[in-house]
Amino acid sequence: MFKTALRPLAFSAAILAGAAAAYAANPMVGGGEMLETKNIVENAVNSKDHTTLVAAVQAAGLVETLSGTGPFTVFAPTNDAFAKLPAGTVDTLLKPENKEQLTKVLTCHVVAADVMSEALVKMIADDGGEHDVTTVGGCVLKAKAMDGKVTLTDENGGVSTVTIADVKQSNGVIHVVDAVILPKM
Repeated sequence: MFKTALRPLAFSAAILAGAAAAYAANPMVGGGEMLETKNIVENAVNSKDHTTLVAAVQAAGLVETLSGTGPFTVFAPTNDAFAKLPAGTVDTLLKPENKEQLTKVLTCHVVAADVMSEALVKMIADDGGEHDVTTVGGCVLKAKAMDGKVTLTDENGGVSTVTIADVKQSNGVIHVVDAVILPKM
C-alpha cells in the first residue's frame, strides 16, 4: 500500500514538472529575472550584463521612449559587446556633446514591432535566407539564420549573434546580442 500511494504522487510531480516547462518563465539575463510584466528599461536595469547599455540609454535620453507602450524589439548588446569597440569609443559616445551620435547607435538596435525569434526566422526563410530589418534609427540590418542561430549584419559589415532570444517584456521583446550594431559610417 505504501508503494502504491507514492506512485500517483510521483506521476503527479512529473505532470507538474512538464506543465511548468511548457509555461517556462523568461530566461534570466545577466543574473537578473526578466518579468513579462515589466517594460524593457525596468528589466534591463536588473541585468548585470547590460549596465553599459542602460547607461547609454540614460545618456541618450531614451529611457522614457523605451519605457513607453511600444511595441519594440531591442537587440540588446552586452557589456562585453561594448568592450569589443575600439578603446575610448563608449566614453566618447557617452559625452553630452555626442548625444545625437549615441542616439543613432542605440536606435539602430530597436525595431518598432514585437518580433519573436520564430517570426524572424520565418521571414528569413521566406526571403530566401536573408531578411532586411529596418530599425527605428534607419539602419538596415541583414538577418540570417544558420545552425540554429540568428545573426544580424550591420551596414558596415559588423556581425552580431543573438545569444538569448525571446525575452518577453510588457512593451515588446529583447534579444541579447554579442556585438554592437553600428550605423553606416
